[in-house]
Amino acid sequence: MAMNDLYNASLMDHVSHPDYKYEMDDATSTHEGVNPSCGDDLVLQVRMGEDGRIAEAAYTGHGCAVSQASADMMSDLMVGKTPEEAIGLCRLFGEMIRGSEKDPARLEELDEASCLSSVSHMPARVKCAELAWRTLEEMLEHGDGVTTTEGEG
Repeated sequence: MAMNDLYNASLMDHVSHPDYKYEMDDATSTHEGVNPSCGDDLVLQVRMGEDGRIAEAAYTGHGCAVSQASADMMSDLMVGKTPEEAIGLCRLFGEMIRGSEKDPARLEELDEASCLSSVSHMPARVKCAELAWRTLEEMLEHGDGVTTTEGEG
């Protein structure tokens, strides 16, 4: 796989001009995700709306281009989703990034984040790409509040 397959225009746009990289003032949940194998670290914040859907998602932190772009794409995709829908998308992303889900019709559900499917051919980058998604899934499964988790090394 060529490096330009991974570092495509969409990924680089999210790295250069992230829409969701900021600290939220009125988050209802905050969860930290850490990838100790490479040093990626992010704090994900979500504000739930009165309708039970994700009204806003944002992140702060640092890491490689893959982790940062993936976090920005994920935050964009999750606005308006129920927790159940969001968890389903996180799991679908995990299947895609590990190479077990390749059906283009299913991957369309991931919208722009499907451009990260090529990461499945780069095992060292899988944990980078999935950090934000895994963090959101853990946040939604374990309820409100501030929690910290470390990814597998």
